[in-house]
Amino acid sequence: MGNFGRVFALVFRHPWVLCGVTVTAVLVGVLWGGNISAVYPIVEVSFRGESLHYWVDMKIDEARQDIARLEQELDSLRREGPEGDAAAKLRAQTLEQKLNSEKLLLSRYLGMRPWIRRWTPDDPFQTLLLVIAALLVGTVLKSAALVLNIVLVGYLAHSVVHDLRTRFFRNALELDVNTFSNEGVADLMSRFTHDIQCVYGGVVILSGKLIREPLKMAACLIGAAVISWPLLLVSLLVVPPAAWAVRQLGRSIKRANRRAMEEMSVLYGTLEEAFRSIRAVKAFTMEPHERRRFREISRRYLRRGLKIAWYDALTNPLTEVLGIGIISLAMMAGAYLVLREQTSLFGIPMASQPISMPSLVLFYAFLAGAADPIRKLSDVFSGLQSAAAAADRIHAVIDRKPQVKDAVHAVAVPRHHRHIVFDHVSFAYTADRPVLRDINLEIPFGQTLVILGPSGCGKSTLASLIPRFADPTQGEIRLDGVPLPNIRLRSLRRQIGVVTQEPLLFNDTVVNNIRYGSPGASEEQAVAAAVAANAHRFITEELPHGYQTVVGPMGSLLSGGQRQRIALARAILRDPAILILDEATSQIDVESEQLIQRALEKFVQGRTTIIITHRLAAVQTADRVILLQDGSIVADGTHGELLPRCEAYRRLFSLQFEELRVSA
Repeated sequence: MGNFGRVFALVFRHPWVLCGVTVTAVLVGVLWGGNISAVYPIVEVSFRGESLHYWVDMKIDEARQDIARLEQELDSLRREGPEGDAAAKLRAQTLEQKLNSEKLLLSRYLGMRPWIRRWTPDDPFQTLLLVIAALLVGTVLKSAALVLNIVLVGYLAHSVVHDLRTRFFRNALELDVNTFSNEGVADLMSRFTHDIQCVYGGVVILSGKLIREPLKMAACLIGAAVISWPLLLVSLLVVPPAAWAVRQLGRSIKRANRRAMEEMSVLYGTLEEAFRSIRAVKAFTMEPHERRRFREISRRYLRRGLKIAWYDALTNPLTEVLGIGIISLAMMAGAYLVLREQTSLFGIPMASQPISMPSLVLFYAFLAGAADPIRKLSDVFSGLQSAAAAADRIHAVIDRKPQVKDAVHAVAVPRHHRHIVFDHVSFAYTADRPVLRDINLEIPFGQTLVILGPSGCGKSTLASLIPRFADPTQGEIRLDGVPLPNIRLRSLRRQIGVVTQEPLLFNDTVVNNIRYGSPGASEEQAVAAAVAANAHRFITEELPHGYQTVVGPMGSLLSGGQRQRIALARAILRDPAILILDEATSQIDVESEQLIQRALEKFVQGRTTIIITHRLAAVQTADRVILLQDGSIVADGTHGELLPRCEAYRRLFSLQFEELRVSA
């Protein structure tokens, strides 16, 4: 329950709400026990045709008579018993205990009498009406306190979950980029939705039932203890073994819930893959395969759920047996004491004087009142264990530290103006999968560098190391002489604009997507960036609401080329010192590409530009070209220099030229 304890600690951020929950829970508990206490005056007084006035006077007289009798017996024993007689001493101690008990009882009745005479009627039927009215008022007040308690608990649980969601999302955004690409987002989504909902249920239980019901039970047990605490202890003999069984069952429930949550993550992953790849699913008629795959995973989750259902089914009988066991022991012991008029059980004192039948009835009523909270608490074990398992999974993400982070003494740096240096840089996602091998590269400020190479040679990985989406496994990258880890991430990334092959847009307006990353920019500046990216024409002529058109989830209402141009406009508006274009014009027609190239020729002035592309236009106008193969640089120079002297570059250029000729 360690991580769930961390979740519940968020409750204390809302002290006034927690105070309200506690006060209303105490009111519910006190009024629950108080309403049950009405059984005694009804049975003891009203049903005998007596008033409370007559009853308290009678109790005072009985107590005085018992005191006089005990004092007389004690005096006689002291006079007649030989000095040093052990039996006489024991008898005298017993009489003294009974005498003190009667004196205490007399003082209670004497204290009650003025209040009873002042506030209760001297008539049996009116007394019954008063008790019933008090019972009704107590029930109404208890119900009002219960409603307020439930509302406050709901507010508290929602507030805690809001804080937890915020913390989870903040930390998830800090995770390394490779975490999302390697592990996917389905597991994170499962934790963010299903697991946090389980935590919500646990907080409701812990701040609601787990406070309210024990207080109700405590009020009843205190009432029973006032009547006879030794008899109550005898009744509770079955609690320790039942508590051990509940604890073992709780551990099994937590394990089962954790495994069920893992299966739910797999289920989310299957849904995400199928829905995101729906075109491929339909194009290759793989609907039956996806249905079978989903059914298989869903069956595994079903088996986990059935196991949890079995455990849940065991909790109710277990608590019911506990309640029946307590009442059965109490009935046997109490009946023996009352019917035999005894004050001890197996030689153990149970009461200073015989328990009356009305007192025993009230004792049973208190135990029955304690049984109801126990029954309700039987439903909380599964919920708490589910919440505990969910809290473990949620905090596994919250506690995860990103590998890419600022150094201890990281500093902000001025705008890039000198060079970017790769010094013996190697990178591998895993030890047996090297992607880059001993890269030595210096990119002067203001240079336009094109990176070429076959798929999988490490082009995108090389570019992604500059904004520190990952760190080299060996070597060092420096910006203007400063190692990248010594530069604050925000300071570094604010200088970089990135446009990828698959541009990602948000479900917002066109203008807000362009201004993403430059929230302080005006609409006029966003329009100017769209003009530079050759996006203004289609935005104003083809979109129904122009720049105020909502582009849909992930930009789904736009074509691939339109998304790329908006993403390019976003990078242009950011005015970065370093521009990285990763196949940024791959989905744009040749005419649009030529217009963008002319716009970029002006835009790249005064900034370092790194272009990953297969298009000839970018290669021929670049200041410099490098060719990667198997993670190593095999050629470096201008297009004119590489074409005659590098066979690999010439072959790649010829292939691209042939593809362009055929497509034309």
